[in-house]
Amino acid sequence: MSPDKREKERSVAALVAPDILDLLESEPASIAAETEELHPADLADVAELLPRELVPKMLMALPRERAASVLEYMQDELRSEVLEAMDPEQAAALLSGMTPDERADALDEMDAETADEILEELPDRERAETERLLQYEPDTAGGLMTTEFVAVPDSQTVEDALAAVRTIARAGRREAMGTVYAVNREGVITGVLSLRELLAAPEGTLINEVAWSEFVTVQATADREEVAQLTQNYALGAVPVVDADMKLLGVVTVDDVIDVIQEEQTEDVQKMGGLEALEEPYLQSGLLELLKKRAGWLMILFVGEMLTATAMAYYEAEIASAVVLALFVPLIISSGGNSGSQATSLIIRAMALREVSLADWWRVAAREVVAGVSLGVILGTLGVARVLFAQQLGLYDYGENAGRIAATVGISLVGVVTFGTLTGSMLPFALRRMGFDPASASAPFVATLVDVTGLVIYFSVALALLRGTLL
Repeated sequence: MSPDKREKERSVAALVAPDILDLLESEPASIAAETEELHPADLADVAELLPRELVPKMLMALPRERAASVLEYMQDELRSEVLEAMDPEQAAALLSGMTPDERADALDEMDAETADEILEELPDRERAETERLLQYEPDTAGGLMTTEFVAVPDSQTVEDALAAVRTIARAGRREAMGTVYAVNREGVITGVLSLRELLAAPEGTLINEVAWSEFVTVQATADREEVAQLTQNYALGAVPVVDADMKLLGVVTVDDVIDVIQEEQTEDVQKMGGLEALEEPYLQSGLLELLKKRAGWLMILFVGEMLTATAMAYYEAEIASAVVLALFVPLIISSGGNSGSQATSLIIRAMALREVSLADWWRVAAREVVAGVSLGVILGTLGVARVLFAQQLGLYDYGENAGRIAATVGISLVGVVTFGTLTGSMLPFALRRMGFDPASASAPFVATLVDVTGLVIYFSVALALLRGTLL
């Protein structure tokens, strides 16, 4: 959703909220009729603007199914707060109207003791369904899937299958009505077809004759990134989730996949920025949590920069005897850090999109060495030109050593940029090999690492080229 559209919806909520507030105080029974034209997402935005103690009252004034839909659109923190403030019976009544996956997510976000009390109040069918979903980790296909899908026996005729689909549709809400899954007597998925294909199938045809036998599934224990990748690669509206025996357990719908993609990208961007990923939206995260997420990496980076100071101290004599060398320190180390950050960002994104795998490290290394040398030559040429033009224009007098200083800067830039590029591209592979998230190879971390080595390369070149002259 675009920022402008989201802002417009919030503006609508801001206009409606005072009227809802008045109705809650004077005539709560009329809220359902007065808000029937509003989308549940708009009502969820209204709830965000109301005093917290009045949100349960607003929900209880709505029909159960509509109140459940509003809950599904609420921010996680508010939803948990509202449900925990209700009696377990009231909360269970609302949760039973939610889709199975949203119901499980809502309970998983709540205090464990309160969630258990509400779970006990759910109807038997909904409770068993929810307990089964809660067995899976939230970031797996099982944790994302819904059990509201349409499955028919593969031995049925098209007419019988259509009658069954109508019965399912009339019985209540189904998230994944657009796709029909064919299963055998053991519940094993044997085919997939769209509702349109079912409607267009010739009369008297068996389902196993018209269903596609080539289809994509995902294990319930698969990581959510794998689900998102399959959805993208095959343009699926829903991904069937199966167990080890290929029994159909549920489906992950595309709206949940979109949420996964957004969460994964947000997490990667935050990690690449040099902090731990936030568990809640920025404005909903407490100040203490923000400090904890940011302080750890900052302390690590601070210790890394101490090594930079140590390297500077090691070459103190050289800097003292040739102050001109200090002029180019920021230029040298920033170039290495920037090139490393570029390479890291490229490789992390390529890994996220499955464009490269661990086995491709040597190909990436070969490409990045060539790229690093090429970029180093470009920047080195600019560095040499900077020294020579400054000498020519009289901006700085390097004396008879101008050529050597220019060569020192140029060669150092080639070395530092090449090292930074290679390090930045290989670090995500190393982290993945060790079982860590490659996104942890944040740009600040790479820049700090390259700073130290950049100084060593720079002063080593300076010692080799300027010994006996400036040094």
